[in-house]
Amino acid sequence: MFTILVNNRLFLKINHSFMISEKIEKIKKFYYKHKRLPSYAEMLKIFGLSSKKSIYDIVYKLIEAGLLKKEGKKLAPTTQFFSLPVLGLVKAGFPILADETRDYLSLDDYLIEDPQSSFLLRVSGDSLVEVGIFEGDYVVINKTKTAYPGNIILAEIDNEWTLKILRKDRQGFNYLQPANPRYPPLYPKYKLDVFGIVKAVIRKLRN
Repeated sequence: MFTILVNNRLFLKINHSFMISEKIEKIKKFYYKHKRLPSYAEMLKIFGLSSKKSIYDIVYKLIEAGLLKKEGKKLAPTTQFFSLPVLGLVKAGFPILADETRDYLSLDDYLIEDPQSSFLLRVSGDSLVEVGIFEGDYVVINKTKTAYPGNIILAEIDNEWTLKILRKDRQGFNYLQPANPRYPPLYPKYKLDVFGIVKAVIRKLRN
């Protein structure tokens, strides 16, 4: 039998974090099943409580923790609500256990720098395979007219849309470079306009 003495404030903080984690996991299960947040009445059933005041207290703590927010009179999830636990580091060489740090990471925050200026495109074709972009992948595009040589961009070249690497030749002219030796570089006959830069690639592995 072990007896552990801790600072009372630290114990309360750990207990508070555990309570929030436990409650938000139950709300997430409901959300992913019904595609919406539960009502206050439904939370009574989810948490096995009979007091509405207890539910208001829980909701207040979740808002304070940045997991939920008020939009008018309704509750809405924040990006932090969809965050996933980061359990540590794992090597891709020899198998070792990851250190469990229990940090949380929001994929929206990690992949999307500016949500107001970003959108997704699904990739068709294999012209960028050497930079790790394959057919069926989704790419996060940040809308911008400014790009630099080496950026992977969404461009309109002679009225055709494409994803390619922006390059500049010795004469200072911009052109588009595939990342697959099967395809030639693309020089504009009329015009080349930049509409966005690829910021992230999303691929779901199928095992």
